[in-house]
Amino acid sequence: MFTTVGSLGHFSLPSQLFDVVPPINSSTLFSCFRSSKAFKRRPSRGDGRLVVVAFSAEKAEGLVDQEERIREDAKPNGDARDVRRSADWKAARAYKESGVIYEGKVEGFNTGGLLIRFFSLVGFLPFSLLSHSHSCKAPKRAIQDIAKDLVHSLLSVKVIQASEEDKQLIFSEKDALWSKYSGQVQEGDIFEAKVGSVEDYGAFIHLQFPDGFYHITGLVHVSEVSWDLVQDARDFLNEGDDVRVKVIQVDREKSRITLSIKQLEDDPLLVTLDKVIQQDDQFGSDISMSTHTSNAEALPGLQSICSELLQEDGITDVKIGRQGLEKRAVSQDLELWLSNAPAKDNQYTLLARAGRQVQEVYLTTTLDQEGIKKAVQQVLGRVP
Repeated sequence: MFTTVGSLGHFSLPSQLFDVVPPINSSTLFSCFRSSKAFKRRPSRGDGRLVVVAFSAEKAEGLVDQEERIREDAKPNGDARDVRRSADWKAARAYKESGVIYEGKVEGFNTGGLLIRFFSLVGFLPFSLLSHSHSCKAPKRAIQDIAKDLVHSLLSVKVIQASEEDKQLIFSEKDALWSKYSGQVQEGDIFEAKVGSVEDYGAFIHLQFPDGFYHITGLVHVSEVSWDLVQDARDFLNEGDDVRVKVIQVDREKSRITLSIKQLEDDPLLVTLDKVIQQDDQFGSDISMSTHTSNAEALPGLQSICSELLQEDGITDVKIGRQGLEKRAVSQDLELWLSNAPAKDNQYTLLARAGRQVQEVYLTTTLDQEGIKKAVQQVLGRVP
C-alpha cells in the first residue's frame, strides 16, 4: 500500500508495512507523519523525525472514507438518544398515572423552582410545590438560599405533568409527602404547628410531625380561629406564629385537611348554668339571686338583643328570666352564654353577663345548639 520515498534521521519505516508502488508521479499524494506515530516507543524530547510516505490517490480516498465511517461510529448515535428520551417520557407518564413516588436528584435551580433529574430528562419543581418543611425551620431565609442548599440532594417527588409534545415535565414534593404522611393524620388528632400564609378567609397551617419536620399543610377557616366573632383571620394570626390545632376533617380524595384552633379552647357560649346561677335552694356565697318574676327588668342592652333574636329564623319566643350578682366581674361588656343544659319543650337557656351582673334568657326555638350559637353570634355582630 505504502512505499518509503525518503527519510530523515538514521532509520526508515519497516518495508513490510507498505506495498511497492510505481515511481512518484502527478497522481501521487505526499503526506508527512512524525515517526513517533509509527512506533509504540515515543521518541525522546527533541527527537521528532519525519518520514515522507507516498500513496496513490485511489487508495487515499478509500482510507479517508474508512476514517470518516469510523468517526461516525464513534459519535453518539442520534437515533439512540431519541429512543432513550422517548422511553424516558413514557416512563414519566407511567409515574404520573400510577402516582408512584420518585426520588429525584436536584440538578440546579432558577428563579421559579428546582431542576430535577429524571433519567435522561430534566424536569421542573416550582417553588410553590416545594414542601414547607424546608422553610419552616428558617422562615427568614430567602427561597433562593434554600434552593442552593438543596442542589445535589434527593427529594421525594411525584410527576404531576408529563407532556413530551410540550416538553413539560413538572414535579411536586407536596403531593409526594401527602402520600407518605397523610395516613398518620386522623380526625381528632392534635398537632403543634406553624402558621403559613394568612388570608381573610383563613390561615394555612403546617403540621409538625414527630421527626420535627412540617410535612403537611391544612387550613384553619376563619370560623375556626376563635370563639370571638372573626371577620378577617389576619386580625388574629400572623405568618410564623406557633399554634396548636385540632384536626376536624380529613378529605383524602381531595388531599385536604381542615383544622381548628378554637376547639382546643373552652366555648364561651357553652357553659353549665349551675356554675354561674345555682338553683333557688342551692345558693352559694359567690352569687346572690333575685327571685324570678315575669316582669323582671332586663340588663342594659339586653332587650334590644332579645328583639334581634326574634328576627332570626327558627326562634319563636324570647323571655327574660332570673337575675344574679357575681362577686367578680367576668366581662364589662354584655355577653351571651349558652347553657349546655338539655332543652325542654324546645326551650334553651341563654346567660347574659355584664360586669358582675348575670341574667337568664329563655329561648324557644327549633334550632340545635350549633344553630343557636350562630344566631347569637350574628345578632351580637349587628347590635352595637
